[in-house]
Amino acid sequence: MARVLVLDDDQDFLQAATDLLGALGHEVNTANSLGAGELMVKANRFDHLLIDLMLPDGSGLQLLDALSERQRENTKVTVITGHPSIKQSVKSLYGPGVNYLIKPLTLDALKDALTGEAQPIADTPETTSSTKKSVRPSQAASSIEELLVGESSQMQHLRATVKRVAATDANVMLMGESGAGKEVVAQAIHQLSRAQQPFIATNCGAMHGELINSELFGHEKGAFTGALARKPGVFEQAGEGTLFLDEITEMPLELQTTLLRVLETRTLVRVGGQESIATACRVISATNRSEAAIARDKCLREDVYFRLAVFPIHIPPLRDRDGDIPILANHFVAQLNQEHDTHMAIDSADMKRLEAYSWPGNVRELRHCIHRAFIMTDPQSRHIEIPERLGSPFAQTSETQEPGDFALKPGQSIEQMEKALIEMTLDKLGGDKTRAAKMLGVSTKTLYNRLKAYENEPQEPE
Repeated sequence: MARVLVLDDDQDFLQAATDLLGALGHEVNTANSLGAGELMVKANRFDHLLIDLMLPDGSGLQLLDALSERQRENTKVTVITGHPSIKQSVKSLYGPGVNYLIKPLTLDALKDALTGEAQPIADTPETTSSTKKSVRPSQAASSIEELLVGESSQMQHLRATVKRVAATDANVMLMGESGAGKEVVAQAIHQLSRAQQPFIATNCGAMHGELINSELFGHEKGAFTGALARKPGVFEQAGEGTLFLDEITEMPLELQTTLLRVLETRTLVRVGGQESIATACRVISATNRSEAAIARDKCLREDVYFRLAVFPIHIPPLRDRDGDIPILANHFVAQLNQEHDTHMAIDSADMKRLEAYSWPGNVRELRHCIHRAFIMTDPQSRHIEIPERLGSPFAQTSETQEPGDFALKPGQSIEQMEKALIEMTLDKLGGDKTRAAKMLGVSTKTLYNRLKAYENEPQEPE
């Protein structure tokens, strides 16, 4: 018989696990938060820990930091998760002695875990570098979990959407803030698709205006000064694979006519050439502008938009991905540990600081912060030294200057400032009143009462 601690915030799951483990003859204790789990392992000795990955007050993996050296040597640990991709992060952070189980659990799976026969965290074919341009469906399913990391409802919806569109040949337009991971989503679509040829990425915003047609469609020798040899463009290079056009809305309008013709006819002519060449690649484009901004700023022809955005996908900013910050942070640390043969982790206090920051630069900014902290930390240290000031100067500037942000103005009343703050928060969260109330530190009822008061307040005369 083993003494087991089950750490999970799902009460139904805790009850089911207790019943199953009890049926196997084990003594079971439960905790529904990281804090409660830390208190229990400090006060008691357990033979086995079954820990959920995502908890209300942090990551279940942080419980391992509360174990003494003796407990680490004598306590078996099994991570319970709905996503198999987490196994690589766990392995890199805590070594191969930690196992994992995939929800929903079965009696046999629990029995194997408690007897030490649960699936170990080890390299598997789908997580090695051998998978390159084309993958089998079973491999791709694992790859998307590793590419699109996170367990929030937003990321689960995004993964489901990617899987759905990848099974088609439709052109996709990705919309999201800078740093949100648009190219990663494009790569995930490519990996899950039937494409057997390469993923080619190019940045339309980085192309010189007069050379865009050459970059996209190629040129013949002597087509212009400096054209010393025939060069295929990115459409040809992609073949029957995927062409990713980043910052598509930065392409000059006068040069979008040729792009439209290629999208409509699926053929191109190299600059300086006459031969029509068939194209068969899927085009995935990306922009950090919304549909409303594209229409307002007239930065993309309407007919080009409809050709590119057959299937538009909105990528959520990191600040809206509840619970994903610790998962991503641990994921980046695991990658760095694997690359440098280290065993660092993020302590609970620093993780809470990471979660409290808004990350205006999104996933890119978080990755940069972790990488910078990793470099500055002594390689022999157990915990990464997260800097006191989070974020890059660019992200901090964009955060303070973002249009629509709340600002104090001379002469405003407290009520006017309160109303502006509530409206700005609701706008940021897409009208989600429950999350807005939580962010503002008030009850949902109080927020509804304030909104109702605003509706009934007397209007100023014109």
